[in-house]
Amino acid sequence: MAIRFGPSGNSDSFYAQGYKKSVQAPKWIAEKGLTAYEYSFGKGITISEGTAREIGAEAARHGLSMSVHAPYYINFASPDAQRRQAGIEYIRRSAQALSWFGGSRVVFHPGSCAKISRQAALANALAALEELSQTVLADYPGITICPETMGKVNQLGTVEEVVALCRVDERYLPTVDFGHVNARGQGALKTKEDYRAVLDCIENGLGYERLKSMHVHFSRIEYTAAGEKRHLTFEDSQYGPFFEPLAELIVEKKLEPVIICESKGTMAEDAVTMQQIYQRLLAEQGGEDNEGQDETINTGLR
Repeated sequence: MAIRFGPSGNSDSFYAQGYKKSVQAPKWIAEKGLTAYEYSFGKGITISEGTAREIGAEAARHGLSMSVHAPYYINFASPDAQRRQAGIEYIRRSAQALSWFGGSRVVFHPGSCAKISRQAALANALAALEELSQTVLADYPGITICPETMGKVNQLGTVEEVVALCRVDERYLPTVDFGHVNARGQGALKTKEDYRAVLDCIENGLGYERLKSMHVHFSRIEYTAAGEKRHLTFEDSQYGPFFEPLAELIVEKKLEPVIICESKGTMAEDAVTMQQIYQRLLAEQGGEDNEGQDETINTGLR
């Protein structure tokens, strides 16, 4: 496989240039030198099979890997069994749509702790993911499920909690949203060692191979005492995190994640910036960019 960079959704500039449909996005993204594209079902799964297959065909034609983000309102931490079952159904429908795209990674938010303890919330989520393994993953064996670290203090989704969720099944892969980690920790990611602690937690809990092929979300995020407030662009320098320390570790540890940029309106442009930073550091260390090598299904890339 190869490290990949790409946007979540379409940049403002995509529409400003006169494009109107996401089926036009893969060519536009590839022309920027990017190799990944994440389609969001955050507000609901409304895409038709025909449209998804058309976008997927364009992505394949232009060498992009596809992932999807399941609806934001999934809550596997809920004490309400019906809400957890609804979450499993949302993941199933996301996996079905992803299969139309020809992709293989489904990202999702684990949920909110609300008024229950974190221990109880995690237990609920673990049980839901056990059931999900036996149902959705049985029906879609090529799919990789990617629980995401969360940015608000009352949400389930610390790095340690995501590692625990991924231990349920080897087909689970962590989505590390470094903007969320930074916001939740009130600016916790400043130095290279801060980033190393996150990577060490994943490697110690899940092993090097899953660290190597993890899913990454990256953007700068404004935060308050409660955590995440809003996504920013790379031009907004008041809040972090900053990509360079992470890029240094990616090069040093020979990691090959899919890195999806979630900047507000400049996701493709900022993904290009991250790719350029990575390529510069790789060249400085005498490495070779492995972009274009074959991917393997068991790492959740297609």
